[in-house]
Amino acid sequence: MPTSSRRALRTAALLAAAAAMAATALYPSSASAAAHPRLIVTHGGTTAHPAVYDGHGRTVAGITVEAHHVIVENYRVTRPEAPGIEITGDDITVRNNTVSRPHGGDGDGMRFFGDDLKIQHNTVRGASNRYGHADCMQTFASDTPPSRHVLIEGNRCEHIDNMCVMAEGSNGGEGDGRGHSFDFTIRDNYCETLKASQALMFEDVQHVTVVGNTFAAPTDHAIGLAIHSTNAHVCGNRTNPRVRYEVGVDASSRPGYRGPKPGGPP
Repeated sequence: MPTSSRRALRTAALLAAAAAMAATALYPSSASAAAHPRLIVTHGGTTAHPAVYDGHGRTVAGITVEAHHVIVENYRVTRPEAPGIEITGDDITVRNNTVSRPHGGDGDGMRFFGDDLKIQHNTVRGASNRYGHADCMQTFASDTPPSRHVLIEGNRCEHIDNMCVMAEGSNGGEGDGRGHSFDFTIRDNYCETLKASQALMFEDVQHVTVVGNTFAAPTDHAIGLAIHSTNAHVCGNRTNPRVRYEVGVDASSRPGYRGPKPGGPP
């Protein structure tokens, strides 16, 4: 999607969410109060004392974090305007949340941007390409910060039309050329990709470790490394027996690669 379109969608989503929250606050007894507004987090904590937003199982219509040193946990995000959860900042943890059937935008379940991010033990289900290019989780670096030191662990991506993780650095795809995305660990996740050629795709993201994941769907291949996604390490994953090959690598991404012999293009 062009950068201008991404910016417009993101701005529209924030404005709509802010309007919904304002309406609920002003008219708590009106019909609008029956809808669960989007949680918008703009106040963080410190490294020693992060701000904790614990939903205790509460349902919200999406989550947007634009702050540093934040923990968001235990929310049910039901039928949200996509992306269901979007985080931008440093030292953010998102854990034990459920995102169901995101709609609009690109249909993404989660998006992440920044440094020292942890996405752990969440479930995203029902991301549909009806709305665009629906990934379970996505990051890019166009009008947003690059992502570095990212842990994606123990999540379940169920009934996802497109990819479980789509990660583009600043020099890949539609990147703005500013900064670098690197040091991703993708560990112990369950990935069910229904329509994409691969489950995980990295473009211009260096030092990626992919270990212990389950690739449940019969994609063409499980992992794609492209556009100088060098120094990747792949091991200990389980793939559907109908997956043709586990890893696809282009020539620019071969330096420093460790893992199963690449079976073809990314």
